[in-house]
Amino acid sequence: MKIPLTVSEAIAWLDRGHQVQVICEGAPWPEEFPADDLRAAHLKRRSFAARSGSMPARVVVILAANVVGDCPNLQADSRCGIYAERPLVCRIYPAEINPFIELVPGNKNCPAEAWDARHPLLMRNGKLVSGDTQAAIQQSRDTDAREVHIKSRVCANLKFNDTAVVREGFVLYSPPHDALRQALASAIAAVDEPVMEPQWRFVSDRYQTLEYLEQHGAVAFHSRDSGAVPYTYLSLKRLTDAAAADEPATGAQVN
Repeated sequence: MKIPLTVSEAIAWLDRGHQVQVICEGAPWPEEFPADDLRAAHLKRRSFAARSGSMPARVVVILAANVVGDCPNLQADSRCGIYAERPLVCRIYPAEINPFIELVPGNKNCPAEAWDARHPLLMRNGKLVSGDTQAAIQQSRDTDAREVHIKSRVCANLKFNDTAVVREGFVLYSPPHDALRQALASAIAAVDEPVMEPQWRFVSDRYQTLEYLEQHGAVAFHSRDSGAVPYTYLSLKRLTDAAAADEPATGAQVN
């Protein structure tokens, strides 16, 4: 399970001795999209400008707690041990932060009784009812946009420059604890300095995507040809195929 974190939350998570991963997904950006393209605007807001070869691109970087099994902050009585300082995404759950993803109770790890009519109503006519949840979602979106350049600098500090293609998969870096903590501190200290447009490489497991990228001047290679790289490539196609076959997918679980 991956728990998205803000920069300050990632630092706090590291300081508690837990692992934080750096997750990258990118998109070709050959030209500006129409102003009314809300999906493109959403991606642009939470990404930074980059290049892959001669092709303009946008890269989204997510700092995420890597949780294997139960959350490390879960106490013996199943209560949260850091409840007052829990991450924004935990405060928002089970609502969705992405405005283009519908809340589907069946996709959530909530007990059945959480949706009982006796409990406070979360949604009405497809819209959130809770003002606190709405405010937390807006805070998460605003923080995501505000911290874009810090995340760009973190990748530059750690020499991370490979990304998956958006909606195809993720590149998951698992840097050493101290290296990531230092990279975060350095990126925060340099937040007001000019940002140079970095060079990135695309990783994909789809030949049609690779052909498109190469035709448009990008640097791209198949995930099977990545060789000795400091990350894991997580294919959404592999996860989807495994789910369709009702088989467990090896690798990370994405929530």
